[in-house]
Amino acid sequence: MFTVNSYLLAVIFCIVTMICWGSWGNTQKLVSKNWRYELFYWDYVIGMVLFTILLGFTMGSHGDTGRPFLEDLGQASGDSIGWVILGGVIFNASNILLSASISLAGMSVAFPLGVGIALVLGVIVNYLGIPTGNPMLLFGGVALIVIAIICNGVASGKMQKGEESKKNNKKGIIIALIAGVLMSLFYRFVVKGMDVENFNSPAIGMMTPYSAIFVFSIGVLLSNFIFNTLVMKYPFVGEKSAIPSILKEMQELIYAECLVEQYGDLVPHSAILHRVKLVRRYLMR
Repeated sequence: MFTVNSYLLAVIFCIVTMICWGSWGNTQKLVSKNWRYELFYWDYVIGMVLFTILLGFTMGSHGDTGRPFLEDLGQASGDSIGWVILGGVIFNASNILLSASISLAGMSVAFPLGVGIALVLGVIVNYLGIPTGNPMLLFGGVALIVIAIICNGVASGKMQKGEESKKNNKKGIIIALIAGVLMSLFYRFVVKGMDVENFNSPAIGMMTPYSAIFVFSIGVLLSNFIFNTLVMKYPFVGEKSAIPSILKEMQELIYAECLVEQYGDLVPHSAILHRVKLVRRYLMR
């Protein structure tokens, strides 16, 4: 498998990771007017699983160090798999709450708060578990993050206008705080199933990063059938929704678009955005 063997490459990978981690919420914001966050999150989870498979069969299967992806999966112990799946379940719960908080309080408030809390508590929890690294740099960075979170919260409070906006903002902040606490805990469970000390010659029964991230994504996917289904039934914002009704709406929309393509300007744009019954009624005049 491919492993990082230079400090410069490690820093570059960290920067790429932070850019991806800090920007996926923007894609949710871009589709928020047409695609509920519960549905967006299904796309997110499925994409995560597919990407881990791609990583496993490319970077995880080529190279001179460690075990290849499939071989590593095959030798993993039940305990290791269980710990990593548990980490995925905890991460998924936190991420769904973070998505909900973004839909309530907005990207600029919920995301920095949730991720900031996760970084602060995560550094503390993981340092207590495995005290590695320079504590001055680590906790100096933590202090700066705390200051940024406080400033962001103060600015957010001054920007809110109207009772409904303030209510949603407060609810979103509370959910973001819970999401941040949960997110800070998941990694401790993931590393229990990995040999993080030696990727070149990992211990028997333990997993390497490529197999671990795949198992982790499976934990996220499986738990999503419970967590996201509950959130769709009891949403933090908006009306209740269910997969069958959503699929029906999508089918009707596709049918409407086909009619528009066939009949051109005979169908008004408003009809496309609503139910196909409006389209049929208009065409049958």
